[in-house]
Amino acid sequence: MSQLTHFDEHGASRMVDVGDKAVTRRIAQASALVRMRPGTLKAICERSISKGDVREVARLGGIMAAKRTADLIPLCHPLALESIEIRLEPHGGDSLRIESTVVIHAKTGVEMEALTAVSVAALTVYDMCKSIDRGMTIERIQLESKSGGKSGEFSRDA
Repeated sequence: MSQLTHFDEHGASRMVDVGDKAVTRRIAQASALVRMRPGTLKAICERSISKGDVREVARLGGIMAAKRTADLIPLCHPLALESIEIRLEPHGGDSLRIESTVVIHAKTGVEMEALTAVSVAALTVYDMCKSIDRGMTIERIQLESKSGGKSGEFSRDA
């Protein structure tokens, strides 16, 4: 168990001590895909969903979720995020692609914040559109890239 940083040598859970780590600029990007009927995507793009502007509400939901990641994911460090961007764009004729970028200068990374942002944004899309399309699926929630810190760079495309 000692190879997993969230467990001590006895297997007990712990928050990782980042006290001696250097503060660096850290950026994480994540994405998710919400598949739906073409008519649902059209209604989202035309802003004709009865609950309101789906993309703007989902964007706010993702931003709010990123800021609350430490309350949602056990052992995550609470972080004072510097920037959160959420983009929601049509993808093909039947999907909405959600992307997040989270930035901070800190001793620990923001991958979980970026992943939480796209996850909650996708759930918000589902919630706002379920009355017209319960068959929607949320797919491919994934880290796209990260930079900063001791572990360096990661890019899904690399």
